[in-house]
Amino acid sequence: MYKLLSGLSVIEVSSFVASPTAGLYCAQMGAEVIRVDQIGGGLDYDRYQLTEEGRSLSWENLNRAKKSVALDLRSPEGRELVAELARKTGQLLTNVPEQSFLSHAKLAEARADIITVRIMGWGDGRQAMDYTVNAASGYPLMTGPEEWDQDEAPPVNQVLPAWDFITGAYTAFSLMAALRHRDQTGEGGEVRIPLGDVAIGTVANSGAMAEMLYRGGNRQRLGNAIWGAFGRDFRSRDGKRFMVAALTHKQWGGLIEAFGLAADIAAIEARLGLGFAQSDHNRFTHRDELFALFQHAADKVDYAALAEKLAAAGATFERYRTMHEAATDPQLVGDNPLFGSSPANPSGFDYPAAGPFANMPSQTRGNPHPAPYLGEHSEEILAERLGMASGAIAKLIDAGIVATSDKV
Repeated sequence: MYKLLSGLSVIEVSSFVASPTAGLYCAQMGAEVIRVDQIGGGLDYDRYQLTEEGRSLSWENLNRAKKSVALDLRSPEGRELVAELARKTGQLLTNVPEQSFLSHAKLAEARADIITVRIMGWGDGRQAMDYTVNAASGYPLMTGPEEWDQDEAPPVNQVLPAWDFITGAYTAFSLMAALRHRDQTGEGGEVRIPLGDVAIGTVANSGAMAEMLYRGGNRQRLGNAIWGAFGRDFRSRDGKRFMVAALTHKQWGGLIEAFGLAADIAAIEARLGLGFAQSDHNRFTHRDELFALFQHAADKVDYAALAEKLAAAGATFERYRTMHEAATDPQLVGDNPLFGSSPANPSGFDYPAAGPFANMPSQTRGNPHPAPYLGEHSEEILAERLGMASGAIAKLIDAGIVATSDKV
């Protein structure tokens, strides 16, 4: 956790992945992010996987370094409390529908310069989630083994909800942009981030949309090959699977050196009358012959020896791991300063936790902060932000409108 955003407070009313991710990134950079949930937990409070104590590991990790207020958001009193928290704080991050008690227009009636950053499904108001916008993007029908029939084969969904995480990052950036605009002009406003727009906009930004229109059709499936360049998975003599990629002249040269294929590559170039060294196009167009050549070489050597040669040659490669292997890998996690111990997790499960992804040598990153217990900061925030006396807060607790920490 860095202190770049110290002094900034954000009210977050959100669920699932994209919106909590935006708040998480802000909190990891030092902002005070106050998450407001329904008493007993919102829609995402018990997302799988649950520990034996019934705590969601997903919720716990998406809400690190935040504060928690628990209110009865189904009651008029609870809704007015969260609205007033948003007004007093000045900035709200949410994925609650616009036509709700957190409508920007309603909030702005009492504070004109309030900033609301709202994640939506589609821009026209339709509901969506990562896996449905991914279906619309075209990627699942571009994924799968090369031999699958282009028209009849099924789609392949990605396991990672990538659009959610990209949307979370873009939302955090949008909040910073809106804050900068307000600092310069005094103007607040609402910024809406449709998940579907992030997906289809990314397709456009990547050049894929222009490519499909230029081609007048779709790409073929390529299995694990990299589109437009040289790269694929291979298997070593001892059965280890690994990925190599060559997007530059240097990377290509490193692969040839490590695999000991200089003479073989030169012979193919002479026969075809072309060069591979500085041409992604040539390497991709003749990938099948090249893949066979590299796999034949990999069949003759164990992975450890080949990895040593690849590293020495400056090639770009990595061994495939299961996610459990990755989670216990010393290089990826154990010795990586990104991770720190977080023994105060509400789940009671002590495990390495990630801090901010940015690496700032001039600042100490520090150990990741744990997620809060639900309602842990309710009394503190209501007293500090709304100026409520302890007796008034106690009455709201007795009435079931406010709840405190659910720590058992």
